[in-house]
Amino acid sequence: MKLTVVGAGAWGSALAIAFSGRHVVTLWARQAEVRRVLREDRENPRFLPGQRFPETLRIADDFAVAVADADLLLIATPLAGLRPTLCLLRDADLVRPLLWACKGLEAETARLPHQVVADVLGAQALCGAVSGPSFADEVARGLPTAVTLAANDAAFAQRTALALHSPRLRIYASDDLPGVEVGGAVKNVMAIATGVCDGLGLGLNARAALITRGLAEMARFGVALGGQAQTFMGLAGMGDLILTCTGDLSRNRRVGLGLASGKTLPQILLDLGHVAEGVSTTRAVAGLASRLRIDMPITQAVDAILYDGEPVASAVDKLLSRDPKSEAN
Repeated sequence: MKLTVVGAGAWGSALAIAFSGRHVVTLWARQAEVRRVLREDRENPRFLPGQRFPETLRIADDFAVAVADADLLLIATPLAGLRPTLCLLRDADLVRPLLWACKGLEAETARLPHQVVADVLGAQALCGAVSGPSFADEVARGLPTAVTLAANDAAFAQRTALALHSPRLRIYASDDLPGVEVGGAVKNVMAIATGVCDGLGLGLNARAALITRGLAEMARFGVALGGQAQTFMGLAGMGDLILTCTGDLSRNRRVGLGLASGKTLPQILLDLGHVAEGVSTTRAVAGLASRLRIDMPITQAVDAILYDGEPVASAVDKLLSRDPKSEAN
């Protein structure tokens, strides 16, 4: 397969490395200087230092040439870059079967990625999402990883998952595109909350409770948006949630740790040096949940801390003071 990866951050670079063993892979970055560095250094020194590119991995300068030659596109930009990339493909008449590896809800519209794709390319576009418990550094190093590939066409999902699957990057097909996308979005919000919990020293009992109740919020939200309840028990739900909430490589967890230490959000993001999708996703999820009257107290607490100036301790106290409900809710 000829595969073109659009976006050369940590995740795009890691996937390009991982797929180069079995496919003809081209990697394209938006900035010319970044492309020059990738080509000369044969690694991504900013986002994935120390992970060498295979000799077969091609770095493209010309976007149109890179895309026109592809059997499959993989968009690995931050979510904010998804719509502009799709518009570029549409306007240049370069639409191909495509996947995206970005997670979240679009900040301006609160739309899931597949809805953004339908907006730009139409509902008939052959497309899908790749999501699951996967840190870029470990994927690039070839450590065993399993993710889900969900598509709007079950046959496309099965066929593409089988083509991309390898012993070290196991890919499972799903036809629950909204459920898989919601899992990838909301887990980042819960990772911020768990970082706050750990940063305040609230203990392992509290962390376990927070992750479990976070999973309940995720499932409520996902089912309301058309997802299947069982999806949230799988890789793109519980699996990604556990990894992002507990792994030291989690950028969103580090945001929560920073908030608990008293740092301001701008300071945290500057220190991070990477995009933490959970920050913008929190506002979008909280707003949509409010409009749909979906109970998401953890999400609302994170939103209040990030955007309303709520002190961390106050937000935690409010959560702990809530009346208990049936565990099924």
